[in-house]
Amino acid sequence: MGGVKRAAIRRLGKKHKADMLCIQETKREHIDKDMCQALWGNQNVGWEFLPSINSAGGLLCVWNEQVFKTVRRERGRGYILLEGVWTMKNQKTYIVNIYSPCDNRHKRELWESLKQLRQQDPEGLWCFLGDFNSIRHHSEREGVSHRGRQANSINEFNEWIADIEFEEIPSVGRQLTWFKPNETTKSKLDRFLVSLNWLLKWPSCTSVTLDRNFSNHCPILLGAKSFFFFFSQQK
Repeated sequence: MGGVKRAAIRRLGKKHKADMLCIQETKREHIDKDMCQALWGNQNVGWEFLPSINSAGGLLCVWNEQVFKTVRRERGRGYILLEGVWTMKNQKTYIVNIYSPCDNRHKRELWESLKQLRQQDPEGLWCFLGDFNSIRHHSEREGVSHRGRQANSINEFNEWIADIEFEEIPSVGRQLTWFKPNETTKSKLDRFLVSLNWLLKWPSCTSVTLDRNFSNHCPILLGAKSFFFFFSQQK
């Protein structure tokens, strides 16, 4: 995540008046406060990161400390949990920034960890967001023809979502979020999944897939009185 990318992130955050940025695949083993302030554009910033491993993966959350007050933070393999209060509504929520591995065994391990997080407060307002490296329908992938193996993965992912009783926020704009450089293969890997109580609180919550810029993933914006904004970064 070099200076050019940080500047592009900062411009997008300001343009969309984001209160929180959740970034996947930073490919950085160390992130400091100066970098987060530069990314955010001022000093009123809270941050939490999960280091990359051998320059692979890595997660970062930065947010406006005047808008979101953290109560608890937790890091696990493939996720960052932020429990906090949106001050405008004095509403406690759980935000989980996710970068899922590609292989099925580690993916299932992550899903089980996330399920256990959810069980800590079944009535809470939860949002799981990020790169799940999974699709929910055959229409969410173009350029790949392994339909048999794909069907099993699709069913497993949808069963997990149903098991934790989450719903996906419908997206506006592009329906596919990840593109190979030559665009021969495209998929929808990035999404917002929320609990039913989240939807009861913010029934008009919307997700907008923005145009790609410096990454092979599209930025995605979530609007629900406050705004969360996230995108993946890959070389």
